Amino acid sequence: MKKIFFLFALYPFLGDCQTIYNPEVLYDSPGGIFDKDSVRDIYLDFYDPNYHSYLVNSWFYTPDHRIPAKLTLNGMEYDSVGVRYKGNSTFCLPNDNFNSKVPYNIDINHFVSGQKLLGYKKIKLANAWMDPTFSKEFAASNIYRKYLPSPEVNLVKLHTQGSYLGLYVNTESINKEFLNKHFNEKSGTLFKCDNIDRFCDTINAPTGLPPDLTYLGEDSSLYYNNYDLKSDHGWSDLIDLIRTLNNDFTQIENVLNVDRTLWAFAVNQVIANYDTYNGYYVHNYYLYQTEDGLFQMIPWDSDNAFVGALMGFDYWTPSTVYEFDPYYGENMANVTHYPYDRPLISQLLNHPVYRKQYTAHLRTIISESLNPTAINDQVDELQARAYTGALNDGNKQHSMNDYSNNVDNAIFTWWGFGGIISTVNERKTYLLSHSEIGLVPPTISLVQEASNGTIITAVADNVSTVELMATVNNHASKFQAFTMYDDGTNGDITSGDGVFSVNRPFSTSNEVLKYYVRAQNNDAMKLSPERAEYQYYYSDPLVGINELALSTINIIPNPMIDQAQLFWDNPTKQEVNIEILDVTGKLLKRFVNYENVMTLKRGNLTSGVYVVSVVGANYKLQQKLIVR
Repeated sequence: MKKIFFLFALYPFLGDCQTIYNPEVLYDSPGGIFDKDSVRDIYLDFYDPNYHSYLVNSWFYTPDHRIPAKLTLNGMEYDSVGVRYKGNSTFCLPNDNFNSKVPYNIDINHFVSGQKLLGYKKIKLANAWMDPTFSKEFAASNIYRKYLPSPEVNLVKLHTQGSYLGLYVNTESINKEFLNKHFNEKSGTLFKCDNIDRFCDTINAPTGLPPDLTYLGEDSSLYYNNYDLKSDHGWSDLIDLIRTLNNDFTQIENVLNVDRTLWAFAVNQVIANYDTYNGYYVHNYYLYQTEDGLFQMIPWDSDNAFVGALMGFDYWTPSTVYEFDPYYGENMANVTHYPYDRPLISQLLNHPVYRKQYTAHLRTIISESLNPTAINDQVDELQARAYTGALNDGNKQHSMNDYSNNVDNAIFTWWGFGGIISTVNERKTYLLSHSEIGLVPPTISLVQEASNGTIITAVADNVSTVELMATVNNHASKFQAFTMYDDGTNGDITSGDGVFSVNRPFSTSNEVLKYYVRAQNNDAMKLSPERAEYQYYYSDPLVGINELALSTINIIPNPMIDQAQLFWDNPTKQEVNIEILDVTGKLLKRFVNYENVMTLKRGNLTSGVYVVSVVGANYKLQQKLIVR
């Protein structure tokens, strides 16, 4: 407490805590197609009465083929939307049991150019076949979206040919609309990272390797069965990423947004979503290359979050699901399930700074998002709205007892289905007891800018290094490190007081400054804001600020007893106000001066700490004064 008071005593000229950019403003407002407060009815009427057998056949042999249907929502009809079946295991399992509740991919403008459904050209409806609660993807989405661009999720009731087919999970498509929404551009390289393998036992079906980012050579055809290109171009971009990752890792930040990847991996692990790159199975993610040349990792298909069914009964022990190693993949010799190389997680976790950053992200997610009460409230609200839709769903795999019971508890049938809340509680207990996660990070209690915007300060403790990570990049990427000092230099006022300072970088740029503070000690890392780099502080350019603002006031002597000489730069001899402020920021004395020197007499100033401020028309200088 004493140190914080001292901060305000020495820095009364600092502005308020900095403004944080919150990317969650990019998500839809209530009332749209992904509205969380309603469970709408969608009606599909196919023009071909034999649509089901036709679409099943297409799934096996021509999976991109669509047939037309009329879609109706809220009484509005949309003619000739393009429909196909989608999915892999979630298609095969019901289809093998002659159940028609399979997943749908609906392209609103496939046949009618420009046609949209509440602003969207495509919707994807998952059948929640392996989620008795219908809520796991929804609950997972609410967590992912805090830390990286993620698809939105809600529930809808689907009717086909006039009959109720069942309750479905409506998941936002990763397409140009999604890209434009989150990155304000949409023309870059986009890959869905799933191989061509089919869950069904199809005769002579093609096979591929997992999309694990292992380097196979420069021939793009070697990657065709392992990655699904969704843009008009991009194989050379993907190979460049993979080559750099495997053969020139020191250059990885030139091709990959490392921080977004670390956030994706951290959320996967905290919420026990193991159907992912750094879990049991290597797939279920997208890669998009933004205009800054960096690939972004985008999560996908999180229905197996909170220990999903794909873990299977054989793996259902605490040591394999609740106590799954959050650093799994760091040593490829220890990978026992689907033992393919995972160079991305291995390389990142064997880099000391990236590993600390990943661990910091784990701590943040555990602290912010593994709240069983908050998650339970979200799920309860969703299930209450969807209850009738689930009750009348005669095609669902599980009972209504499972619908409610699996929220709190794991259930066991032919596979194990983790409970949402039981997984949160068990996973949180394990992660908080993990020796590496339990290492003590630094603290960052305050980040501020000087009122003239030229100095950025942070109060930090238990640190070895403090850095300002800053960029003027439009994509909030390619942050550069600038050392912050607590030694009385580089804008710092007092050495050793726990207040670290740095002169504002990119001061001549006309772009918005985006930044966060990164503090490290030998064991751990802390970020401010904690969700950096997805969130960050920002401030406007220093428009019209004179270079004099980068200067300081010289006070001789300091400390002073009876009087002192003040010197500052004022080459144009403009009018300035010299102000003396006490430790609370209260103005005690003010003088008008047209020179660059002044004699300050002690007068009625008692012994203590003060701030001398020189304020010109377009600059402001400040310095500490000690009176004895």
